[in-house]
Parts: sequence; structure tokens; C-alpha cells
Amino acid sequence: MPLTDNQSCERVRDLNDRFRKTLDPMLGRMMLTAGVDGLPIDVRAMAIRKVVTFDAFSADNDPHGEHDFGSFDLAGDKFFWKIDYYDRNLEFGSDDPADPAKTTRVLTLMLAEEY
Repeated sequence: MPLTDNQSCERVRDLNDRFRKTLDPMLGRMMLTAGVDGLPIDVRAMAIRKVVTFDAFSADNDPHGEHDFGSFDLAGDKFFWKIDYYDRNLEFGSDDPADPAKTTRVLTLMLAEEY
């Protein structure tokens, strides 16, 4: 039985939260942009920790309720993170982000200036 739109959104949100909080490689991959990768290792580690513990979701930064975007300030820089949905081979967009068997999540952490 197909999921309703509301059930699908809740499932996507739950999967996004589970991936973001655990960085489980069975659910997805985390990518760092060149700017983030070039930061001192302690700042990089703190930025990743901020992503994993992020809980400041609001109607402004999460209008669809999927917990797929966040921003924060750290060490004088503004950071963005975003989750995108790809097929399992990372070739195309996923046709069903609510189905982990069909989806690989890619969380990209970037400096806001790189957006």
C-alpha cells in the first residue's frame, strides 16, 4: 500500500534524521566542500558535530518538514548543510526518498560563501 504524502514526508524526515545523527554509511554519504575540507581539523570536527546534533528546525529553514537543511555559525564562519536524494548508484535522483532500498542520501556540508 503506497504511503500518503504525510506518511511519506514523515518517513523521509525520520530517515534524514537517522542518517544525519549517525552518518550510517548504509543510508548515505557525507561530503565536505573544498572550503570545509580546508579548515583546521578541530573546526571541521566541530562543524560535523554541529550537523549531527542540529535540532533548530523551523518553518523558515524546514518548510516541507523533511529536516533536509540547516545552517549554523562556528569559528567566525556560516555553514550550510543539505541532504539530497540519489538512486543507489549515485547516478540519478531517487524516485522515492521515503524508500531506503531505492535511495542514497548525500549530506553536503559547506561554507555559506560556497553556495
